[in-house]
Amino acid sequence: MINERLLANFYIAFEAVLANKVRSLLTALGIIFGVAAVIAMLAIGTGAQQEIMEQIKLVGVNNIVIEPVVEQVEEELDENSLLEMERPRFSPGLKLQDVEAIAATIPGIKKISPEIVFDTHIVKSGLRRSAKLVGVTPAYFDVLDFRLREGRMFSEKNLKKGDAVCIIGRNVQSRFFPKENPIGKRIKSGNQWLEVIGVLEERVVSESSISKLGIRDFNMDVYVPVQTMLIRFRNRDLVTQSALQGSESASSRSNYHQLDKLVVQVEESELLTPTAEVLSKILERRHFNVVDFEITIPELLLKQQQRTQNIFNIVLGAIAGISLLVGGIGIMNIMLASVMERIKEIGLRLSLGAKKSDIVNQFLFEAVMISISGGIIGVILGVVLAHMVSTFAEFPTVITMPSIILSFGVAATVGLVFGIMPARRAASQDPITSLRYE
Repeated sequence: MINERLLANFYIAFEAVLANKVRSLLTALGIIFGVAAVIAMLAIGTGAQQEIMEQIKLVGVNNIVIEPVVEQVEEELDENSLLEMERPRFSPGLKLQDVEAIAATIPGIKKISPEIVFDTHIVKSGLRRSAKLVGVTPAYFDVLDFRLREGRMFSEKNLKKGDAVCIIGRNVQSRFFPKENPIGKRIKSGNQWLEVIGVLEERVVSESSISKLGIRDFNMDVYVPVQTMLIRFRNRDLVTQSALQGSESASSRSNYHQLDKLVVQVEESELLTPTAEVLSKILERRHFNVVDFEITIPELLLKQQQRTQNIFNIVLGAIAGISLLVGGIGIMNIMLASVMERIKEIGLRLSLGAKKSDIVNQFLFEAVMISISGGIIGVILGVVLAHMVSTFAEFPTVITMPSIILSFGVAATVGLVFGIMPARRAASQDPITSLRYE
């Protein structure tokens, strides 16, 4: 009996909503845009969070990056500066000796990875392509979380003797060894032949990550032991005749650093800042008080970006919440106006035996149907907006089922909460007075 009464009340409410389609749609506009804003906001926030996490993986966890500074800073000179210039200072630059000093001096360091990058061309079977030759140690692959697809890592013998061996990126394999196993085969880099001993798994790097983090496409890199690089390809630490004959201005612009990058990985995130400060002091002392290096902590920079994104998400969430609140108030106002328009109908139903609970259920059903319909339309609009942001603004968006369930649930709740007052107002009408109402 109760179910039949509820179904009857639901049917009456459904007919009332269909009879006023335009008014119902206008009533639901606040809910529609509120739900769409919630879904689009959560999609943008989730996409940003996912991109930041991928960037953290690319730069490694708990890493401190030390890079050489080649270009000199131009500034005005005063009397004290002129006196200091009379005592010329020379810095040896970033060297492998710095790596040994850091490892022996600073506790809490997990791994240290020196890196030397050399622009080269790879040649095999008549195919020639530009690439990056990177001199590293096995710690490099652990620090940046690279995995071997096949083959082996550099051995101690390879590292000490500077053997002509290499590990190639996935795209190098696909271009130069499309139909054969590259392990044991040789490729030519510059004037040197290198034996391929390993292939790395593909590392997907987005264009935004390349521009924001200043990294390159690792899949076209060829990795050799750092001693191989120094012995067979490039060693800026060696004094050449051209360096001795070069002018002071030319030498100030040339890159005299033996290393192109030095990555220090610490054991705990809490040690990042204090370790960076100690590194700065050690390197400054070893470089004779010449600050020709730059220390950055990518993870902290990305976490700061993440905090900024979280604030942005909160602001968007507040705007979406206000929109839903306005939509709920709109539903309440329209339903109150509907009560005044339908006083005779309410009085007729009460006089024919309808209970006050039936009137309450009828108007609650109307409010909930309007909010749920608006929620469905809002979900569709929110998904479309998220895809438009991803397509036209080239900003990553991720639509998740919890965001849809949350926004839809909030829409239904708003209709229920803001429909209670009009429903009670309708049920409180006196049947006799209502029948006489003009």
